[in-house]
Amino acid sequence: MTGAVGRWRGLAADTRPLKVPDFRRLWTANIITVIGAQLTVVAVPAQIYADTGSSAYVGLTGVFGLVPLVVFGLYGGALADVFDRRTILLVTTIGLIVTSGLFAAQAFAGSTNVWLLLSLFAVQQAFFAVNQPTRSALLPRLVPAALLPAANSLNMTVMQAGAIAGPLVAGILIPFTGFGWLYALDTVSLLATVWAVVRLPSLRIEGVAAVVPGVRAVVDGFAYLRHQPVLLMSFVVDIIAMVFGMPRALFPEIAHLDFGGPSEGGLTFALLFAGIPAGAVVGGVLSGWVSRIVRQGLAVVVCIVVWGVAMAGFGVAVLLADAGGAGWQRAMLVTALLMLVVGGAADMASAAFRSSMLQSAAADEVRGRLQGVFIVVVAGGPRVADVAHGATAAAVGAGAAAAGGGVLVVVGVVVAALVVPSFVRYRVTAATR
Repeated sequence: MTGAVGRWRGLAADTRPLKVPDFRRLWTANIITVIGAQLTVVAVPAQIYADTGSSAYVGLTGVFGLVPLVVFGLYGGALADVFDRRTILLVTTIGLIVTSGLFAAQAFAGSTNVWLLLSLFAVQQAFFAVNQPTRSALLPRLVPAALLPAANSLNMTVMQAGAIAGPLVAGILIPFTGFGWLYALDTVSLLATVWAVVRLPSLRIEGVAAVVPGVRAVVDGFAYLRHQPVLLMSFVVDIIAMVFGMPRALFPEIAHLDFGGPSEGGLTFALLFAGIPAGAVVGGVLSGWVSRIVRQGLAVVVCIVVWGVAMAGFGVAVLLADAGGAGWQRAMLVTALLMLVVGGAADMASAAFRSSMLQSAAADEVRGRLQGVFIVVVAGGPRVADVAHGATAAAVGAGAAAAGGGVLVVVGVVVAALVVPSFVRYRVTAATR
Protein backbone atom coordinates (compact mmCIF):
# COMPACT_ATOMS: atom_id res chain seq x y z
CA MET A 1 0.00 0.00 0.00
CA THR A 2 2.83 2.35 0.91
CA GLY A 3 4.53 1.57 -2.41
CA ALA A 4 1.35 2.37 -4.34
CA VAL A 5 1.01 5.69 -2.52
CA GLY A 6 4.63 6.49 -3.33
CA ARG A 7 4.15 5.72 -7.02
CA TRP A 8 1.04 7.94 -7.14
CA ARG A 9 2.94 10.79 -5.53
CA GLY A 10 5.62 10.34 -8.16
CA LEU A 11 3.04 10.65 -10.94
CA ALA A 12 0.81 13.33 -9.44
CA ALA A 13 1.44 16.91 -10.52
CA ASP A 14 4.47 18.52 -8.87
CA THR A 15 2.93 21.32 -6.81
CA ARG A 16 6.16 22.69 -5.33
CA PRO A 17 5.93 25.88 -7.46
CA LEU A 18 2.73 26.73 -5.55
CA LYS A 19 4.87 27.22 -2.44
CA VAL A 20 6.20 30.40 -4.11
CA PRO A 21 3.65 33.07 -3.07
CA ASP A 22 3.87 35.18 -6.25
CA PHE A 23 3.44 32.17 -8.53
CA ARG A 24 0.65 30.79 -6.36
CA ARG A 25 -1.32 34.04 -6.57
CA LEU A 26 -0.93 34.24 -10.38
CA TRP A 27 -1.86 30.59 -10.82
CA THR A 28 -4.91 30.81 -8.56
CA ALA A 29 -6.12 33.98 -10.30
CA ASN A 30 -5.61 32.28 -13.65
CA ILE A 31 -8.10 29.55 -12.72
CA ILE A 32 -10.80 32.20 -12.51
CA THR A 33 -9.58 34.26 -15.45
CA VAL A 34 -9.19 31.37 -17.90
CA ILE A 35 -12.79 30.22 -17.49
CA GLY A 36 -13.98 33.80 -17.95
CA ALA A 37 -11.84 34.20 -21.07
CA GLN A 38 -13.30 31.03 -22.55
CA LEU A 39 -16.80 32.46 -22.10
CA THR A 40 -15.83 35.28 -24.44
CA VAL A 41 -14.10 32.85 -26.84
CA VAL A 42 -17.44 31.06 -27.22
CA ALA A 43 -19.68 34.13 -27.07
CA VAL A 44 -17.99 36.13 -29.86
CA PRO A 45 -18.53 33.64 -32.73
CA ALA A 46 -21.94 32.69 -31.31
CA GLN A 47 -23.06 36.32 -31.28
CA ILE A 48 -21.68 36.92 -34.77
CA TYR A 49 -23.63 33.95 -36.11
CA ALA A 50 -26.77 34.99 -34.23
CA ASP A 51 -26.51 38.50 -35.69
CA THR A 52 -25.62 37.54 -39.28
CA GLY A 53 -26.63 33.91 -39.81
CA SER A 54 -23.40 33.58 -41.81
CA SER A 55 -20.51 31.20 -41.14
CA ALA A 56 -18.43 33.36 -43.47
CA TYR A 57 -18.59 36.22 -40.97
CA VAL A 58 -17.74 33.82 -38.16
CA GLY A 59 -14.72 32.70 -40.18
CA LEU A 60 -13.45 36.28 -40.21
CA THR A 61 -12.61 35.87 -36.51
CA GLY A 62 -9.63 33.82 -37.69
CA VAL A 63 -8.22 36.75 -39.65
CA PHE A 64 -9.14 39.42 -37.09
CA GLY A 65 -7.63 37.25 -34.35
CA LEU A 66 -4.48 35.92 -36.01
CA VAL A 67 -3.11 39.16 -37.49
CA PRO A 68 -2.91 41.10 -34.18
CA LEU A 69 -1.71 37.93 -32.46
CA VAL A 70 1.26 37.68 -34.81
CA VAL A 71 2.08 41.40 -34.93
CA PHE A 72 1.66 42.18 -31.25
CA GLY A 73 2.97 38.80 -30.12
CA LEU A 74 6.34 39.61 -31.68
CA TYR A 75 6.31 43.29 -30.71
CA GLY A 76 4.98 42.54 -27.23
CA GLY A 77 7.91 40.20 -26.66
CA ALA A 78 10.25 43.06 -27.56
CA LEU A 79 8.49 45.34 -25.07
CA ALA A 80 8.88 42.68 -22.38
CA ASP A 81 12.65 42.73 -22.94
CA VAL A 82 12.87 46.45 -22.18
CA PHE A 83 10.21 47.56 -19.70
CA ASP A 84 9.23 46.33 -16.26
CA ARG A 85 7.33 43.12 -16.97
CA ARG A 86 5.05 43.67 -13.99
CA THR A 87 3.94 47.01 -15.46
CA ILE A 88 3.33 45.50 -18.91
CA LEU A 89 1.27 42.69 -17.38
CA LEU A 90 -0.80 45.19 -15.39
CA VAL A 91 -1.44 47.50 -18.38
CA THR A 92 -2.41 44.66 -20.73
CA THR A 93 -4.68 43.05 -18.13
CA ILE A 94 -6.48 46.36 -17.68
CA GLY A 95 -6.73 46.57 -21.47
CA LEU A 96 -8.36 43.15 -21.53
CA ILE A 97 -10.82 44.29 -18.87
CA VAL A 98 -11.76 47.37 -20.89
CA THR A 99 -12.29 45.41 -24.13
CA SER A 100 -14.30 42.74 -22.33
CA GLY A 101 -16.41 45.48 -20.75
CA LEU A 102 -17.02 46.98 -24.20
CA PHE A 103 -18.12 43.55 -25.44
CA ALA A 104 -20.65 43.47 -22.62
CA ALA A 105 -21.81 47.05 -23.31
CA GLN A 106 -22.52 46.42 -27.00
CA ALA A 107 -24.38 43.20 -26.18
CA PHE A 108 -26.54 44.83 -23.51
CA ALA A 109 -27.23 47.71 -25.93
CA GLY A 110 -28.55 45.24 -28.49
CA SER A 111 -25.92 46.07 -31.13
CA THR A 112 -25.85 43.85 -34.23
CA ASN A 113 -22.86 45.56 -35.87
CA VAL A 114 -20.58 42.67 -36.82
CA TRP A 115 -17.68 44.97 -37.67
CA LEU A 116 -17.78 46.46 -34.18
CA LEU A 117 -17.60 42.95 -32.74
CA LEU A 118 -14.70 41.97 -34.99
CA SER A 119 -12.82 45.20 -34.23
CA LEU A 120 -13.20 44.68 -30.48
CA PHE A 121 -12.03 41.09 -30.94
CA ALA A 122 -8.90 42.29 -32.78
CA VAL A 123 -8.09 44.81 -30.02
CA GLN A 124 -8.60 42.14 -27.37
CA GLN A 125 -6.26 39.76 -29.18
CA ALA A 126 -3.63 42.50 -29.41
CA PHE A 127 -3.66 42.96 -25.63
CA PHE A 128 -3.59 39.18 -25.18
CA ALA A 129 -0.63 38.90 -27.58
CA VAL A 130 1.45 41.29 -25.45
CA ASN A 131 0.22 39.82 -22.16
CA GLN A 132 1.11 36.18 -22.79
CA PRO A 133 4.82 36.49 -23.76
CA THR A 134 5.30 38.79 -20.77
CA ARG A 135 3.62 36.34 -18.41
CA SER A 136 5.82 33.50 -19.66
CA ALA A 137 9.03 35.55 -19.70
CA LEU A 138 8.70 36.55 -16.04
CA LEU A 139 8.26 32.98 -14.80
CA PRO A 140 12.02 32.27 -14.33
CA ARG A 141 12.17 35.34 -12.06
CA LEU A 142 9.50 33.82 -9.81
CA VAL A 143 10.41 30.13 -9.49
CA PRO A 144 13.74 28.25 -9.48
CA ALA A 145 14.90 26.80 -12.82
CA ALA A 146 14.46 23.23 -11.55
CA LEU A 147 10.74 23.88 -11.03
CA LEU A 148 10.05 25.47 -14.43
CA PRO A 149 8.71 22.23 -16.03
CA ALA A 150 6.37 21.75 -13.06
CA ALA A 151 5.26 25.40 -13.13
CA ASN A 152 4.58 25.26 -16.87
CA SER A 153 2.65 22.00 -16.44
CA LEU A 154 0.48 23.58 -13.75
CA ASN A 155 -0.21 26.61 -15.96
CA MET A 156 -1.06 24.48 -18.99
CA THR A 157 -3.34 22.22 -16.98
CA VAL A 158 -5.38 25.26 -15.95
CA MET A 159 -5.51 26.53 -19.55
CA GLN A 160 -6.71 23.19 -20.90
CA ALA A 161 -9.23 22.68 -18.10
CA GLY A 162 -10.61 26.12 -18.92
CA ALA A 163 -10.82 25.12 -22.60
CA ILE A 164 -13.20 22.34 -21.54
CA ALA A 165 -15.15 24.04 -18.73
CA GLY A 166 -15.57 27.45 -20.40
CA PRO A 167 -17.42 26.27 -23.52
CA LEU A 168 -19.61 23.92 -21.47
CA VAL A 169 -20.59 26.74 -19.10
CA ALA A 170 -21.14 29.14 -21.99
CA GLY A 171 -23.27 26.62 -23.87
CA ILE A 172 -25.51 26.21 -20.83
CA LEU A 173 -25.74 29.93 -19.97
CA ILE A 174 -26.28 31.56 -23.40
CA PRO A 175 -29.95 30.49 -23.76
CA PHE A 176 -30.72 31.84 -20.28
CA THR A 177 -28.49 34.92 -19.90
CA GLY A 178 -27.73 36.06 -23.43
CA PHE A 179 -24.27 37.23 -24.50
CA GLY A 180 -23.97 40.34 -22.33
CA TRP A 181 -23.69 38.51 -19.03
CA LEU A 182 -21.02 36.17 -20.38
CA TYR A 183 -18.88 39.13 -21.36
CA ALA A 184 -19.60 40.72 -17.97
CA LEU A 185 -18.46 37.57 -16.15
CA ASP A 186 -15.23 37.63 -18.16
CA THR A 187 -14.71 41.28 -17.19
CA VAL A 188 -15.15 40.56 -13.49
CA SER A 189 -12.94 37.45 -13.58
CA LEU A 190 -10.01 39.48 -14.89
CA LEU A 191 -9.97 41.46 -11.64
CA ALA A 192 -8.45 38.39 -9.98
CA THR A 193 -5.41 38.69 -12.23
CA VAL A 194 -5.10 42.40 -11.50
CA TRP A 195 -4.97 41.54 -7.78
CA ALA A 196 -2.22 38.96 -8.36
CA VAL A 197 -0.15 41.24 -10.63
CA VAL A 198 -0.32 44.18 -8.22
CA ARG A 199 1.25 41.93 -5.58
CA LEU A 200 4.25 41.08 -7.79
CA PRO A 201 7.63 42.72 -7.16
CA SER A 202 9.21 44.99 -9.76
CA LEU A 203 10.48 42.90 -12.68
CA ARG A 204 12.78 45.30 -14.51
CA ILE A 205 15.37 43.98 -16.98
CA GLU A 206 18.79 44.84 -15.59
CA GLY A 207 21.24 46.65 -17.86
CA VAL A 208 18.74 47.45 -20.62
CA ALA A 209 17.99 51.02 -21.66
CA ALA A 210 14.30 51.89 -21.31
CA VAL A 211 13.74 53.01 -24.91
CA VAL A 212 10.74 52.02 -26.97
CA PRO A 213 11.86 49.07 -29.15
CA GLY A 214 11.14 49.01 -32.86
CA VAL A 215 11.35 46.51 -35.68
CA ARG A 216 15.10 46.21 -35.13
CA ALA A 217 14.50 44.73 -31.67
CA VAL A 218 12.23 42.05 -33.13
CA VAL A 219 14.82 41.29 -35.85
CA ASP A 220 17.54 41.05 -33.21
CA GLY A 221 15.45 38.48 -31.38
CA PHE A 222 15.30 36.33 -34.52
CA ALA A 223 19.04 36.85 -35.04
CA TYR A 224 19.69 35.58 -31.51
CA LEU A 225 17.51 32.56 -32.21
CA ARG A 226 19.43 31.79 -35.41
CA HIS A 227 22.58 31.21 -33.37
CA GLN A 228 20.81 29.01 -30.81
CA PRO A 229 20.09 25.73 -32.66
CA VAL A 230 18.51 24.06 -29.64
CA LEU A 231 16.01 26.88 -29.10
CA LEU A 232 15.35 27.17 -32.83
CA MET A 233 14.61 23.45 -32.99
CA SER A 234 12.08 23.78 -30.17
CA PHE A 235 10.02 25.88 -32.58
CA VAL A 236 10.67 23.68 -35.63
CA VAL A 237 9.49 20.46 -33.98
CA ASP A 238 6.34 22.16 -32.70
CA ILE A 239 5.56 23.42 -36.21
CA ILE A 240 6.00 19.86 -37.50
CA ALA A 241 3.71 18.48 -34.79
CA MET A 242 0.96 21.03 -35.28
CA VAL A 243 0.94 21.62 -39.04
CA PHE A 244 1.00 17.92 -39.94
CA GLY A 245 -0.69 16.46 -36.89
CA MET A 246 -3.56 18.71 -35.70
CA PRO A 247 -6.79 17.28 -37.22
CA ARG A 248 -9.36 19.58 -35.57
CA ALA A 249 -10.62 20.96 -38.91
CA LEU A 250 -11.77 17.43 -39.74
CA PHE A 251 -13.86 16.92 -36.60
CA PRO A 252 -17.18 18.20 -38.02
CA GLU A 253 -16.95 15.92 -41.07
CA ILE A 254 -15.73 12.93 -39.05
CA ALA A 255 -18.46 13.33 -36.43
CA HIS A 256 -21.17 13.46 -39.10
CA LEU A 257 -20.03 11.12 -41.88
CA ASP A 258 -17.90 8.55 -40.04
CA PHE A 259 -19.62 8.34 -36.67
CA GLY A 260 -23.20 9.16 -37.64
CA GLY A 261 -23.68 12.39 -35.69
CA PRO A 262 -26.03 15.17 -36.81
CA SER A 263 -24.66 17.64 -39.36
CA GLU A 264 -25.12 20.61 -36.99
CA GLY A 265 -22.92 19.19 -34.22
CA GLY A 266 -24.11 16.99 -31.39
CA LEU A 267 -22.45 14.89 -28.69
CA THR A 268 -19.91 13.13 -30.93
CA PHE A 269 -18.80 16.49 -32.32
CA ALA A 270 -18.35 17.86 -28.79
CA LEU A 271 -16.45 14.77 -27.62
CA LEU A 272 -14.00 15.01 -30.52
CA PHE A 273 -13.27 18.66 -29.74
CA ALA A 274 -12.87 17.89 -26.03
CA GLY A 275 -10.53 14.92 -26.58
CA ILE A 276 -7.19 16.72 -26.90
CA PRO A 277 -7.84 19.26 -24.08
CA ALA A 278 -9.05 16.41 -21.85
CA GLY A 279 -5.83 14.53 -22.55
CA ALA A 280 -3.82 17.62 -21.69
CA VAL A 281 -5.63 17.91 -18.36
CA VAL A 282 -4.95 14.24 -17.59
CA GLY A 283 -1.33 14.76 -18.58
CA GLY A 284 -1.12 17.79 -16.29
CA VAL A 285 -2.61 15.95 -13.33
CA LEU A 286 -0.07 13.14 -13.86
CA SER A 287 2.89 15.43 -14.62
CA GLY A 288 4.94 14.80 -11.49
CA TRP A 289 7.62 13.09 -13.60
CA VAL A 290 8.45 16.15 -15.74
CA SER A 291 10.61 17.78 -13.05
CA ARG A 292 12.82 14.68 -12.93
CA ILE A 293 13.69 14.69 -16.64
CA VAL A 294 17.21 15.90 -17.39
CA ARG A 295 17.37 15.25 -21.15
CA GLN A 296 14.59 17.64 -22.09
CA GLY A 297 15.40 17.71 -25.82
CA LEU A 298 15.04 13.94 -26.11
CA ALA A 299 11.85 14.13 -24.04
CA VAL A 300 10.35 16.61 -26.53
CA VAL A 301 11.16 14.32 -29.46
CA VAL A 302 9.63 11.30 -27.70
CA CYS A 303 6.49 13.28 -26.78
CA ILE A 304 6.01 14.48 -30.36
CA VAL A 305 6.52 10.93 -31.71
CA VAL A 306 3.79 9.77 -29.29
CA TRP A 307 1.58 12.64 -30.52
CA GLY A 308 2.16 11.62 -34.14
CA VAL A 309 1.45 7.93 -33.47
CA ALA A 310 -1.73 8.90 -31.57
CA MET A 311 -2.96 11.09 -34.44
CA ALA A 312 -2.19 8.31 -36.93
CA GLY A 313 -4.13 5.91 -34.69
CA PHE A 314 -7.00 8.39 -34.61
CA GLY A 315 -7.08 8.45 -38.41
CA VAL A 316 -6.98 4.66 -38.66
CA ALA A 317 -9.90 4.38 -36.20
CA VAL A 318 -11.88 6.77 -38.42
CA LEU A 319 -11.02 4.76 -41.53
CA LEU A 320 -12.18 1.55 -39.85
CA ALA A 321 -15.41 3.03 -38.48
CA ASP A 322 -17.44 2.05 -41.53
CA ALA A 323 -16.15 -1.54 -41.61
CA GLY A 324 -18.82 -2.94 -39.28
CA GLY A 325 -22.17 -2.36 -37.66
CA ALA A 326 -23.27 0.11 -34.99
CA GLY A 327 -21.38 -1.70 -32.22
CA TRP A 328 -18.15 -1.65 -34.21
CA GLN A 329 -18.65 2.04 -35.01
CA ARG A 330 -19.01 2.84 -31.29
CA ALA A 331 -15.85 0.87 -30.56
CA MET A 332 -13.94 2.85 -33.18
CA LEU A 333 -15.31 6.10 -31.75
CA VAL A 334 -13.99 5.12 -28.31
CA THR A 335 -10.64 4.21 -29.90
CA ALA A 336 -10.50 7.52 -31.77
CA LEU A 337 -11.27 9.48 -28.58
CA LEU A 338 -8.64 7.52 -26.66
CA MET A 339 -6.07 8.41 -29.31
CA LEU A 340 -6.97 12.10 -28.97
CA VAL A 341 -6.61 11.89 -25.19
CA VAL A 342 -3.18 10.21 -25.49
CA GLY A 343 -2.13 12.84 -28.02
CA GLY A 344 -3.31 15.67 -25.77
CA ALA A 345 -1.30 14.32 -22.82
CA ALA A 346 1.83 14.00 -24.98
CA ASP A 347 1.36 17.52 -26.38
CA MET A 348 1.02 18.96 -22.87
CA ALA A 349 4.31 17.36 -21.79
CA SER A 350 6.06 18.52 -24.97
CA ALA A 351 4.84 22.09 -24.45
CA ALA A 352 5.96 22.06 -20.80
CA PHE A 353 9.48 20.97 -21.76
CA ARG A 354 9.75 23.39 -24.70
CA SER A 355 8.59 26.32 -22.55
CA SER A 356 11.07 25.39 -19.82
CA MET A 357 13.92 25.19 -22.35
CA LEU A 358 13.08 28.65 -23.67
CA GLN A 359 12.81 30.11 -20.18
CA SER A 360 15.99 28.58 -18.79
CA ALA A 361 18.35 28.46 -21.79
CA ALA A 362 17.59 31.92 -23.22
CA ALA A 363 19.21 35.07 -21.85
CA ASP A 364 16.82 37.20 -19.79
CA GLU A 365 17.16 40.21 -22.12
CA VAL A 366 15.71 38.24 -25.09
CA ARG A 367 13.33 35.99 -23.18
CA GLY A 368 10.29 38.13 -23.95
CA ARG A 369 10.91 38.16 -27.71
CA LEU A 370 11.38 34.38 -27.79
CA GLN A 371 8.15 33.92 -25.85
CA GLY A 372 6.49 36.16 -28.44
CA VAL A 373 7.70 33.82 -31.18
CA PHE A 374 6.46 30.89 -29.08
CA ILE A 375 2.96 32.40 -28.88
CA VAL A 376 2.91 33.00 -32.64
CA VAL A 377 4.02 29.41 -33.38
CA VAL A 378 1.56 27.88 -30.91
CA ALA A 379 -1.33 29.95 -32.26
CA GLY A 380 -0.38 29.91 -35.94
CA GLY A 381 0.55 26.24 -36.37
CA PRO A 382 -2.95 24.85 -35.78
CA ARG A 383 -4.46 27.48 -38.11
CA VAL A 384 -2.12 26.39 -40.92
CA ALA A 385 -3.06 22.80 -40.05
CA ASP A 386 -6.76 23.67 -40.51
CA VAL A 387 -6.08 24.71 -44.10
CA ALA A 388 -3.74 21.79 -44.88
CA HIS A 389 -5.98 19.11 -43.38
CA GLY A 390 -9.10 20.54 -44.99
CA ALA A 391 -7.52 20.54 -48.45
CA THR A 392 -6.06 17.05 -48.01
CA ALA A 393 -9.35 15.64 -46.72
CA ALA A 394 -11.11 16.95 -49.81
CA ALA A 395 -8.73 14.86 -51.93
CA VAL A 396 -8.27 11.64 -49.93
CA GLY A 397 -10.88 11.69 -47.15
CA ALA A 398 -10.77 12.82 -43.52
CA GLY A 399 -9.54 9.55 -42.01
CA ALA A 400 -6.67 9.20 -44.48
CA ALA A 401 -5.72 12.86 -43.99
CA ALA A 402 -5.53 12.44 -40.21
CA ALA A 403 -3.63 9.14 -40.40
CA GLY A 404 -1.19 10.44 -43.01
CA GLY A 405 -0.59 13.60 -41.03
CA GLY A 406 0.32 11.56 -37.95
CA VAL A 407 2.82 9.53 -39.95
CA LEU A 408 4.38 12.71 -41.35
CA VAL A 409 4.78 14.04 -37.80
CA VAL A 410 6.80 10.97 -36.78
CA VAL A 411 8.95 11.08 -39.91
CA GLY A 412 9.45 14.84 -39.70
CA VAL A 413 10.49 14.98 -36.05
CA VAL A 414 12.88 12.02 -36.43
CA VAL A 415 14.52 13.67 -39.44
CA ALA A 416 14.78 16.97 -37.53
CA ALA A 417 16.38 15.18 -34.58
CA LEU A 418 18.95 13.55 -36.88
CA VAL A 419 19.77 16.85 -38.62
CA VAL A 420 20.28 18.74 -35.33
CA PRO A 421 21.55 16.13 -32.82
CA SER A 422 22.41 18.85 -30.29
CA PHE A 423 18.69 19.23 -29.65
CA VAL A 424 18.37 15.58 -28.65
CA ARG A 425 21.50 15.83 -26.51
CA TYR A 426 20.26 18.95 -24.68
CA ARG A 427 20.03 18.36 -20.97
CA VAL A 428 19.35 20.50 -17.92
CA THR A 429 22.66 21.43 -16.33
CA ALA A 430 23.40 22.10 -12.69
CA ALA A 431 23.37 25.82 -13.47
CA THR A 432 19.80 25.68 -14.77
CA ARG A 433 18.57 23.35 -12.06
